[in-house]
Amino acid sequence: MTYAMNLEKQSIFLHKKKKGKLEIKSRVPLRNLIDLSLAYTPGVAGPSRRIAKKKSLVYDYTNKWNTIAVITDGSAVLGLGNIGPEAALPVMEGKCILFKVFSGIDAIPICLATQDVRTIVKTIQLISPSLGGINLEDISSPRCFSIEKILKKLLSIPVFHDDQHGTAVVVLAATINGLKIVKKKLSGIKIVINGAGAAGIAVAKFLYKSGAKNIILCDRKGIIYKGRRENMNFAKQEIAEITNCDLMKGDLKTSIKGADLFIGVSGPSLVTREMVRSMAKEPIVFAMANPTPEIMPKAAL
Repeated sequence: MTYAMNLEKQSIFLHKKKKGKLEIKSRVPLRNLIDLSLAYTPGVAGPSRRIAKKKSLVYDYTNKWNTIAVITDGSAVLGLGNIGPEAALPVMEGKCILFKVFSGIDAIPICLATQDVRTIVKTIQLISPSLGGINLEDISSPRCFSIEKILKKLLSIPVFHDDQHGTAVVVLAATINGLKIVKKKLSGIKIVINGAGAAGIAVAKFLYKSGAKNIILCDRKGIIYKGRRENMNFAKQEIAEITNCDLMKGDLKTSIKGADLFIGVSGPSLVTREMVRSMAKEPIVFAMANPTPEIMPKAAL
């Protein structure tokens, strides 16, 4: 049994045994009539009346200040794809406990039974009064870009798309540190990104704005270039304007030759040892497809 298969088996056992990974706990005691009257009726009318007069007080009298929603439609879950809202719930619960354990933030998993942009936006808008922030998760591209853009205009609370912003920040940090080790500069390296969904496009934009000048993106149909018609959308067309300046065409194997940095946000086992060996001297490989990477670390040596 492989390491990944063993982990999956243990995880199935854990989830079944615990029946989920989340619970809600009270911050105040409920020991007697007074406690009940303070936490609920009739005492609770006091803070409600104050909030009604001044909405901003909701941050002082409720847990809105420390509550976010992790929201998905189940359309692009991990490396599993469009598996639906129910199957996405274990992943959303997992993200929620990361928020709680590592930062003390209360996060609520919300899996929507729709993949319509307008319906998703309207639903999030309607539930936003209870929340201090929105974490969009595992929503397929290019819809995720539209949803995020609209919500940022509509809502007064932060909107964060983990697959874009979280991935891009981590990749840039790793790139900066990696380049220090191999003594190369971001502006002078060739970067190949495999996967042109939310993560790949966001990473490309982040690296470009940080000084990278030679970036090539690949998707299922090969290298993305300005003017390509097959398997394109508005997000890919936009990123084609600032990447692949030489209009290179071909597949991943072609693009990765001579590359200093490979970033994988695509699928399992798409990169071979031979492809890694065709890269530039002292290459950096970030194989990040989840749950199984493009190439395993030992296979890349």
